[in-house]
Amino acid sequence: MKRFLKALKGTYSALIFLFLYAPIAVLIVFSFNESKSRGAWGGFSLKWYEALLRNSEIMQSLFNTLLIAVLASLIATVIGTAAAIGINNMRKGMQNLLMNISYLPVLSADIVTGVSLLILYMFIGIPLGRVSLLLSHITFNIPYVILSVMPKLKQMNRYTYEAALDLGCTPMQAIWKVVLPEIMPGVVTGAILAFTLSIDDFVISFFTTGAGVNTLSITIYSMVRRGIKPEINALSSIMFVVVLLLLFVVNIRSTRDAIKQERQAHSNRSLRSVR
Repeated sequence: MKRFLKALKGTYSALIFLFLYAPIAVLIVFSFNESKSRGAWGGFSLKWYEALLRNSEIMQSLFNTLLIAVLASLIATVIGTAAAIGINNMRKGMQNLLMNISYLPVLSADIVTGVSLLILYMFIGIPLGRVSLLLSHITFNIPYVILSVMPKLKQMNRYTYEAALDLGCTPMQAIWKVVLPEIMPGVVTGAILAFTLSIDDFVISFFTTGAGVNTLSITIYSMVRRGIKPEINALSSIMFVVVLLLLFVVNIRSTRDAIKQERQAHSNRSLRSVR
């Protein structure tokens, strides 16, 4: 019976992963298809990757997407980390209130956020374009950074910061040299999450961008009506591989940090036992 349940769980897990990743595998395979058809294999070819480099519309959209994603993730990481440190040092009631407020943009529908930001920009007179798009991405990324950093702050010894001040550090030196190294895994996770969400976003970008400033998601959406070009398969394959490698690097780093912390804790316990 146990073997049957184990086999059933394994089959169920395999079906879930197959359902999630089979479309991506098909997309990657057909990015090397000689034929323009998406239902028939015409032979191996790299011509769609070459066509991708010559497609000015897609390359401009890619540039806009990466520029907005990098800037938004960096700025949101700085603001979100500072906000998380501030919230962590507040009283319990105020801390819970601000954390609940931080959850609201995450839980609310993207269309609500997009329309709200559009109305706000129209009200205060900010023209729609790269600036409004960047501000929007920073806005919806900050809560994710806060939620990524807060668990690391909770795990940190609350007296470490005070000890650094007692040893002569200024408040900024204590945060830079003591607090940040302790919470860095959460900061990196928040930055990567913000970068990924910024690249992936469509709804908020659609409402807050201006004429002539298109991200990849908007460009692909506009192509749906007249047919998506095979170059998109090539671009999607490249982006998937890059994100996959990035996740591998982050996981390896997280594993090394966990092993390092475990060894340090073990050495501390050994020193205590010797004393």
